[in-house]
Amino acid sequence: MNEQEFLAAYDPRAYPSVAVTVDVVALTIRDGALHLLLIRRGEAPFAGHWALPGGFVRPDEDLTAGARRELAEETGLGGEALRRVHLEQLGSYGGPDRDPRMRVVSIAHLAFAPDLPDPAAGSDADEAIWLPVTALTSRQLAFDHGRIIDDALERARSKLEYTPLATRFLAAEFTISELRAVYETVWGHPLHAGNFHRKVLSVPGFVESTGASTERGGARGGPRARLYRAGDARLLHPALLRPAHEETVR
Repeated sequence: MNEQEFLAAYDPRAYPSVAVTVDVVALTIRDGALHLLLIRRGEAPFAGHWALPGGFVRPDEDLTAGARRELAEETGLGGEALRRVHLEQLGSYGGPDRDPRMRVVSIAHLAFAPDLPDPAAGSDADEAIWLPVTALTSRQLAFDHGRIIDDALERARSKLEYTPLATRFLAAEFTISELRAVYETVWGHPLHAGNFHRKVLSVPGFVESTGASTERGGARGGPRARLYRAGDARLLHPALLRPAHEETVR
């Protein structure tokens, strides 16, 4: 039997049905705090519970396209603004009982971007909000989204150690102080300003000077701060370790 004959005789109904969804853990910094995009489900299952933006993958789209579509529907982003969002696969979640409707495997994605707009709830949601991650314990989460969020936060925190991903939370030009604020917000730890400045500039390709400075000094006066942009490094060497991790390698 050749392949064409095999496919003509193939019956997909001979196998259990499995659906594929995408869920997006979208993170941004608002008012100096790390925020997560959540929607309140308007339909069963888990009606009234909070959940990550996501949905079933359409037959004509790949996983990344499905994740971008879901993110666009909840944030209103489109075009170039949506393309600037950093999006990567986080992991797959396929517990047999994670969805009471049927066997559903979710491919979770992690998204980072600065200044994401106020969300607009989609057709299957009652409400959409940016929630500080410190307030997560006050919300009832649907499915296994609590586990997905925990994994996403750890991925984000660890990637800031060895990649220049922190720059994706910032505008195209930024100061070292603004970059440090990203690290402090995502890690949840204050950092020594002088040590951080020295470490950042010692990592080849992490940031590069624009040759320009801010229009004015800091809130307490003083000289204007130099402006930087993201460099071409893909990995940070040496890495910028979290304070707790620095203690373990000493």
